[in-house]
Amino acid sequence: MVVYLSCFLLFIAFSTSVHINECNSSTCGNNGPLVRFPFRIKGKQPHHCGYPQHWFLLSCSENNDTILQLTPSWKLSIKKIDYKSQLISAYDSEGCLPRRLLNLNLSVSPFQFNDHYKYEFTLFNCSSEDENGYYKIPCLSNLHYAAYGISSGQSIGGYGHLLSCTKIHDISPIPYNYLVYQQNNLELSWSEPNCRSCEEKGKYCRLQRNNTGSRTECYAMLKPGASTKLIATGATLGSILLVGAVVVLYRMYSSNKTDREYQSMIDKFLDDYKSFKPSRFSFADIKRMTNQFKDELGQGAYGTVHRGKLSDEIMVAVKVLSNSKGNGEEFVNEVGTIGRIHHVNVVRLFGFCADGFRRALVYEYLPNDSLQKFISSSDTKSHFLGWRRLQDISLGIAKGIDYLHQGCDQRILHFDIKPQNILLDHDFNPKVSDFGLAKLCGKDQSAVSMTTAKGTIGYMAPEIFSRNFGNVSYKSDVYSFGMLVLEMVGGRKIVEETMGNDEQIYFPEWIYNLLEEGEDLRLEIEEEGDAKIAKKRAIVGLWCIQWNPVDRPSMKTVVKILEGEGENLPISPNPFRSAVSAKRPQRRLHLELEIISETK
Repeated sequence: MVVYLSCFLLFIAFSTSVHINECNSSTCGNNGPLVRFPFRIKGKQPHHCGYPQHWFLLSCSENNDTILQLTPSWKLSIKKIDYKSQLISAYDSEGCLPRRLLNLNLSVSPFQFNDHYKYEFTLFNCSSEDENGYYKIPCLSNLHYAAYGISSGQSIGGYGHLLSCTKIHDISPIPYNYLVYQQNNLELSWSEPNCRSCEEKGKYCRLQRNNTGSRTECYAMLKPGASTKLIATGATLGSILLVGAVVVLYRMYSSNKTDREYQSMIDKFLDDYKSFKPSRFSFADIKRMTNQFKDELGQGAYGTVHRGKLSDEIMVAVKVLSNSKGNGEEFVNEVGTIGRIHHVNVVRLFGFCADGFRRALVYEYLPNDSLQKFISSSDTKSHFLGWRRLQDISLGIAKGIDYLHQGCDQRILHFDIKPQNILLDHDFNPKVSDFGLAKLCGKDQSAVSMTTAKGTIGYMAPEIFSRNFGNVSYKSDVYSFGMLVLEMVGGRKIVEETMGNDEQIYFPEWIYNLLEEGEDLRLEIEEEGDAKIAKKRAIVGLWCIQWNPVDRPSMKTVVKILEGEGENLPISPNPFRSAVSAKRPQRRLHLELEIISETK
């Protein structure tokens, strides 16, 4: 019995080794990529060595290039295959990738663009060349006309030259670099079959044996010559194989629960890792995670926010954008800015949906609502957070804005800093949100162009309304932060009506007058030291709302001041000098805080 069973085990080992060896990695040339499951090379590897879809069938060219037939007319040359990341690096042998992208439809294939940020483009041909902020495509141009592309979400009204050009083609969403920077290299990923877990274990993937479908399994690749050695050794050690098989079966049985837990931990890690990058969801995914939009959290100018679940452990807030509002610019801004950053004081974007005309944004869920709820409530006593917590919140907001201005490759200008856009997590840590009006610019750029005023009345810097006050720049966010801090100090709207008449008090100016006269701020102070906290934040807020942008501090300077003691922090110059009436006496003010005054 032992001999028969040993021979049976040897036969299985032999047949398995033959099956594996014929599916060893192969190449089209000495410098070509290694090809193995789910791909196979036509004529070099049997059918069972590859995934049963024609997309994964490769071929070798006369020059020993590895070729993927992506479309009936396009043979893509593969440079590298990363099996752990399930990523293909390839290039167009004809050197004109934009031409290939004109009619490319990846939805019918298992491949996707590896870049999350994709945009629709419209192509125009023009009888003459004009460098006017849009992108010329040399390989689609000739001596008689020049081809240009602009994002389909943009209005051609800003590109006057295009009004005399002819629209020639619409391009489906593609990565920005492929058209704008004339990049000829292409990166494609595939999700099915999913062999990442096998690769993470140091194993390979193959079709499951004795299964006519497309299910896969993991296996360990034998080294060359291992099968011969296995047969020779097995001929003399049949009985040992039997004992070994029994031991292996017992250990597999006893450790089955541990293996499942380990695999579950790996899967959870991969899911958590993917959540750090914005994913693209279908509208069906959005409906599923919100339970058919059952739990509405609130409504805004551009959509409705619903509570949902990304998984059993991860709660999300899903903003479903209204089709009738805007032209998609807010959606592109949100995904294109917040999708690329991660900071403890900036709200995290898990993913987005762009399913036809239906668009949605999936954020982390923050249970304590917005800062507006706690500083402008009619019931201020029950919602008051305390001066020390307000101190931490203002510092966190400053760090978040400073990160947007200095911590990214490009400076991000928010243009809508206000209490409604500051969300609070379960520990009341603040997170800057709503990047629908955001704008990117270089760190060395001293001003940005703006055709229309952006922001919310009461928090918008004066230069946004009129360039007579200076250029629009990152200092415009500093002004909005200053108004926000002053509102936190006063616990009220920026403008308050007085009792018994129609006059209105401009709250920041009222605060400044009290500080200038050396009077108390007339706030409810309960604990020792709270008065200093309130006064310090009032002074910082007044420095930030100077009418001249040059006189405002940077957010990095604000962070340093808020983190310091600030005992001798001087009162700012009068920030209302440009708006004071003629009958108000003019006074000469001396700037004593050198660290705050900036020249750029």
